[in-house]
Amino acid sequence: MSTRIVVLDGYTLNPGDISWAGFEQLGKLEVHDRTSASQVVQRASGAQMVLTNKVPLPGDVQAKLPDLKYIGVLATGYNVVDINAASQHGITVTNVPAYSTQSVAQHGIALLLELARRIGQHAAAVREGQWSKSADFCFSLGPITELTDKTFGVIGLGKIGIATARIAAAMGMKIIAASVSGAGAREVPGLDVTFVSLDELFASSDVISLHCPLSPKTEKLINADRLSKMKRSAFLINTARGQLIDNHALADALNAGRIAGAGLDVLDIEPPPADNPLINAKNCIITPHLAWYSLEARTRLMDIASSNVKAWLAGSPVNVVNPR
Repeated sequence: MSTRIVVLDGYTLNPGDISWAGFEQLGKLEVHDRTSASQVVQRASGAQMVLTNKVPLPGDVQAKLPDLKYIGVLATGYNVVDINAASQHGITVTNVPAYSTQSVAQHGIALLLELARRIGQHAAAVREGQWSKSADFCFSLGPITELTDKTFGVIGLGKIGIATARIAAAMGMKIIAASVSGAGAREVPGLDVTFVSLDELFASSDVISLHCPLSPKTEKLINADRLSKMKRSAFLINTARGQLIDNHALADALNAGRIAGAGLDVLDIEPPPADNPLINAKNCIITPHLAWYSLEARTRLMDIASSNVKAWLAGSPVNVVNPR
C-alpha cells in the first residue's frame, strides 16, 4: 500500500511557484494550504507521514494518530512538535536546517540599509512629487548614515549570524559578538570578529543584530534595561524570533528617541494584533516574516524536506531532531 503523506499547511512554502513532485514520487500526497487545530486529527487520520510548518502537533494530537510514523517540519525550528511525545509514540521527527541562511542574512542587511539610507522613504517622496517641488537639486527627509567603520554587534554567532556579519564586514564594519549561553571566543574562518560581554556589546554597538534561538534565557533579551545601555544612534535588527524583544520597551525607546531605529522581520505574535505597539513606533521598519521566503530558499527547503522523507523511507533517516 502506498505511503500516505499529508501536508497540513503548504501554502507559505509553495503558493504555486514551485513543485511538490519530489513528494509525489514517494507516496500518496495530500496538500492542504492551511489547517486549523480542530482539523488536524481528521486530515491526518490514517497518514503515515505528516508535514507541518506552523501547525502544532502536541502529544494529545499525536496519540490520536496511531498510524503516524513520521513528522517532517518544513522549517528549521521544530517547537510546534512535542518532541518527547513523538519519541514515546515511536515517531521520527525531522527538520530542514540551513536552507535560508543567505536569504535571511541578506534580508537583515536590507533592513539595516533602509534604516541607514532611507531608500524606501525617499523613493516614495519622489513619487509623491516632493523632489519636483524642491528648491535644491537634492533633499533629505532625515539623517543618512554611512556604515563604514561602525560597529556591528552580533548576538548569536551561528550560521545566519556569521553570514550576516560577513556582509557587514564587506561594507567596512567592525564585527563584535556575544553569546547569551556564555560560549567563549572562537575562530570564525574568513571573519575578523572580537568576542565581548553582552554588556559591552550593547554599549559599544552601532548596530545590534539578533541571531540567537528563543529560550528562557533569551526571552525578552531586549528589554528596557538593555535598551538604556545602547547608543542613541544605534539600530536594532531582528530576523530571529519576535519573543526576544519586549514590545513595549522597544516601542517606548523608539518613540522617545533613545535608539535611532529598529528593523524587524519577526514579532512575538504572528500575524500581529493591530494594537502591537511596534507597528506604529517611530523609525520602526517591520516586514512580515519573509526573510526566509526567497524562491531560492523555498526551493532548497522543498528539496531537503523531500530528501528527508526519501531517506526515512529507505531506513536511513537524516536531520532527525528527536531521540528514538
